[in-house]
Amino acid sequence: MNSIDWIGFIGVFQILLAYILHVFGKLKSNHLAFILLNFMGATMACLASILMEYLPFVLLEGVWVLVSLISLAKYKKTN
Repeated sequence: MNSIDWIGFIGVFQILLAYILHVFGKLKSNHLAFILLNFMGATMACLASILMEYLPFVLLEGVWVLVSLISLAKYKKTN
């Protein structure tokens, strides 16, 4: 695996970890760790997609980053 693969793999792992922890009731969707795992994971996956020039996933992960940023702003506003 090259460095782009590693960036994408780590990013996707973080997104999946957040989802699995949420499904099993370990993290709520409004928990800071959940929001940050999604934000960092989507950012890394988006970067890897940009470097691979794979536009469908640039769009997907870019939207994921924006939604995570909105969630982070809401979190900061309420805490």
